[in-house]
Formats: sequence, C-alpha cells, structure tokens
Amino acid sequence: MESLSAPWRMRYIKGESRTTGDGGCILCDLSRAGVRRDRLVLYRTTLCYIVLNAFPYTSGHLMVVPHAHGGTLASQNPEGLREIMDLLGACEKILEKEYNPSGYNIGINVGKSAGAGIQDHLHAHILPRWEGDTNFMTTIHEVRVLPEELLATYDRLFPHFLCLEEGMKADHPSRKSFP
Repeated sequence: MESLSAPWRMRYIKGESRTTGDGGCILCDLSRAGVRRDRLVLYRTTLCYIVLNAFPYTSGHLMVVPHAHGGTLASQNPEGLREIMDLLGACEKILEKEYNPSGYNIGINVGKSAGAGIQDHLHAHILPRWEGDTNFMTTIHEVRVLPEELLATYDRLFPHFLCLEEGMKADHPSRKSFP
C-alpha cells in the first residue's frame, strides 16, 4: 500500500493554526500583520482583509475576514458585513481571471457544529471549483491533491490585488467597480 504524506496539515489537526503562540486569535494576529507574503495576506481595507487559506481545499481558496473580532454575523457591524460581500465579489472576479473556474463555493460557517475551524472570529470562504475536481482521494482517503503550492498561489494572485487597491482608491467609497 502506498502512503501519501501532507505533514503541513498536522498544524491544523493539532489546532495550532487557530491560535497564536500566546493563545490569541490567529485571525486577529493576521489582521495586525498587514499585507505580507509570509502570512499569506493579500489585501486589506480599514474594515476587512483577504488572506489565502493556509489549509486550502482547492488552489485559490481565499478568506475574507473582518478586522473586528466576533464569531457571528450579529457581532459584526453592518458596514463590515457589506464590505465582506463586496470583497467576495472582487475575489470572484480575480479568481475568474486567474483560474477560470467553472463554479465557486462561497460561505460562512458559524459555530463548531457548522464546521467553523476558527469559531470566535467570523470569516467568509471563497473556493474556486472545476468540473471533476473531486475524486476518490477525498472520498476514500480524506486527502486533497492541490496542483499549486501556497506561495505560488499568493504570487499568482497578488498582482490582481494591487490592481484592486488602485481601483478602490479611485472608486472609494462606492466599491462598485473592481478590476
């Protein structure tokens, strides 16, 4: 029997990805980090930021995260919730340009029973999907095969977020026209 190894997932299994070294919230820590390749943060506004999921289900798996700590929709201010939706739309356009997927999974998991890996800090996921991108590996072995390394994904998407920044400056506060 052959074995596949994904040792980078052990950090997720042990829960190390959910907190900082001092037990604080990893998403709050990323919020303070700014746009940084080593932290996978692609873009930030005054209310939210966009980060690559460190444990992606597909290449291009992004998260839109409000800076405000709170694990429910009700814990967030209306402006932040609107910006989450605006940024998800921008992510969709960027992923369309760079990956040309045939669909997307877009969602928010609130609470452990709903699948939230980080329960105390709301965040939205957007995952590009392609026809036939699931196979026996996930079903039988609980393994996902990603064709692209995380930092390669970051480098591929980052230029699009630089363009988004320029568009945001020109269009702010309407945020209606993203590249």
